[in-house]
Amino acid sequence: MRYLASPAQLRASLLRWSLFTVPSVLGLGFLSSILADAGPENPWFAALAKPGLYPPPATFGIVWSMLYVLIGVALAMVASARGAPGRGLAVAVFALQLVLNLAWSPVFFGMHRMTMALGIIGVMIVLTLLMTLLFWRVRPTAAALLLPYLAWICFAAALNYQFLALNPLADGAAGTGAAVRVQI
Repeated sequence: MRYLASPAQLRASLLRWSLFTVPSVLGLGFLSSILADAGPENPWFAALAKPGLYPPPATFGIVWSMLYVLIGVALAMVASARGAPGRGLAVAVFALQLVLNLAWSPVFFGMHRMTMALGIIGVMIVLTLLMTLLFWRVRPTAAALLLPYLAWICFAAALNYQFLALNPLADGAAGTGAAVRVQI
């Protein structure tokens, strides 16, 4: 015999999942950033030539926080869709793209590997497209919540490419990142 959940039970399930997924995604993103010394204070990054489309540094923390909340809620919507066909695959693809998302900052800021980071973000874009399609099959609203994230990582890929183009000698550069200025 099949039992149907009441609307109140469905809302409670979504709330419970959201209380787990949103802080988890936010926390993991924050941890990845901290461990990688990501941001304008990173000496290696500070020494790089910045592309014209590089936004003010404060933009990144604000945008990533909002995006992590959106993708956490989207994940909660799919995770709470118990019994929905394709739910398991959608969550698995989410997990895979999140691992790549969390790896990008340590690769770019920590290892100084801009080419590798560009490859990671390229795979992230493909997985996020797939994830969006899989989420759509489970919960269309969850897929819609992923669209700003998809747009932002496409922008981030373009930015990553421009950093690489402007700073080819810094790709994989070892050392402290401290700039040395010589005047003759």
